[in-house]
Amino acid sequence: MTDPFIELSNVTLQYGGGTLALAQTDLRIPQGDFVALVGPSGCGKSTILKLVAGLLKPSSGGVVVAKREVVMAGTGPSVEAVGGLAAKVRIGLAFQNPTMLPWLTIRENVMIPLKIVEPFRQDWARKKKGEYAERADALLAQVGLKGFGDKRPWQLSGGMLQRASLCRALVHEPQLLLLDEPFGALDQFTREELWAILQSLWMTQRPTVLLVTHDLRESAFLANRIAVMSARPGRILEEREVPFARPRTLEMSYSPEFATLVQQLRMRISHARTPVEGDPPETVPALNLMKVSA
Repeated sequence: MTDPFIELSNVTLQYGGGTLALAQTDLRIPQGDFVALVGPSGCGKSTILKLVAGLLKPSSGGVVVAKREVVMAGTGPSVEAVGGLAAKVRIGLAFQNPTMLPWLTIRENVMIPLKIVEPFRQDWARKKKGEYAERADALLAQVGLKGFGDKRPWQLSGGMLQRASLCRALVHEPQLLLLDEPFGALDQFTREELWAILQSLWMTQRPTVLLVTHDLRESAFLANRIAVMSARPGRILEEREVPFARPRTLEMSYSPEFATLVQQLRMRISHARTPVEGDPPETVPALNLMKVSA
């Protein structure tokens, strides 16, 4: 693996009430990679994402993004260079519920990162009605929302709002894209349509992506690598390379090879159990997973 863009080293997280949410965890993600976190509910998938975003502070261990330690600043998360040199990493975020400001148009909602994130913020007043609006409209067209820029959020369906949410997460060309169950509230047909759209956006812009999902088909369709987590206290049991060539198609997702990979992931998660106190990680049952070839 090349030098990691994201690196978690011996990270644990214990909440104030004594709940150990995340056991000792290591994860390394190269720049431009697409990694999915899967596992049972409450296993710490979203915890890892929040640690990377600087929204949570680890109880022990370190979180590094772009060779800089992630710290929590007084005004919110930031990334500080090891050694004290200030630096920033542009981050895009998309969650299960696409929160849009109802008094703004869809175009204006998509443009919000351009208004608050450097280096775009310094040119906001000069470019908001020209270049920035054109950038937002181009992304909206790419996800099938051409002509909807002047609509209000309440005039769009849930699937359309999630498309606009992806545009907002990508409009400022983030180096890091964090996705927490972005399609979980949508019907299966809309979800699959958005998988293809997200894949296309990633192939065009190539941000580093960390995706949290319960949908194993989704992880296998979108990710280059899948990290399987145990039940709480969460930890990464294993990582699986996804062997299928891009661009991936929905027809491919119903192939025997694809189904085999998804079933292996399901079995690995179902066999994982929460270790009892003093039970070393090695005692968690391991499966003999056969190699899947495209």
